[in-house]
Amino acid sequence: MTPLPPRTLELQNLSGRRGERLLFEGLTLSVGPGEIAELRGPNGAGKTTLLLIVAGVLRALAGTARILGGDAEGRAETDIGYLGHRSAIKPRLTVRENLAFWAAMNGAPSRSVDPTLEIVGLLPIAGLDAGYLSAGQTRRLAIARLIASDRPVWLLDEPTASLDAAGDALVATLIDAHLDRGGLVLAATHHGLGISHASRVVTLGQPAVAA
Repeated sequence: MTPLPPRTLELQNLSGRRGERLLFEGLTLSVGPGEIAELRGPNGAGKTTLLLIVAGVLRALAGTARILGGDAEGRAETDIGYLGHRSAIKPRLTVRENLAFWAAMNGAPSRSVDPTLEIVGLLPIAGLDAGYLSAGQTRRLAIARLIASDRPVWLLDEPTASLDAAGDALVATLIDAHLDRGGLVLAATHHGLGISHASRVVTLGQPAVAA
């Protein structure tokens, strides 16, 4: 098992808002190699907003979100694998073509495409247009994009959404393997992920600071 480059996610006094509504403030959190933190809270508490701030898509109202341990001259975003609500699948491309496109975009080798599809159980339908996939199969294809990129920092927004019990177990296995390699995970979820590693729970929507 090849170790991932060690990275640490550090949030310092982070505040975020949606429109004029303050969602969270003063959040301080450090997640290191081999660690996972789960974001909990009701819908609208700011879980997705926090992930997008860490990913560099949204700007924080105050405070900082940093990925430590990489090239000081590089872009921290290249260490991040993001799995959002939307699967970003092109329906008129095949399953294989979809993953090959994203693998090329993210600098993953083309030889990783079929082995990755096998891991998520989609290799038998690799030639099928992605528009014909079920919601669960579409989610598995999005997960394939995440693992093909092989990045040390995973930001997961409800990673088991639309999945059945077998899909839930697959996600747990993949997260455990990622942590075993020294990766780190920040995951928004309404329930436990069923992983074997201990995780920290950070609840948004209430005045709390996690360290």
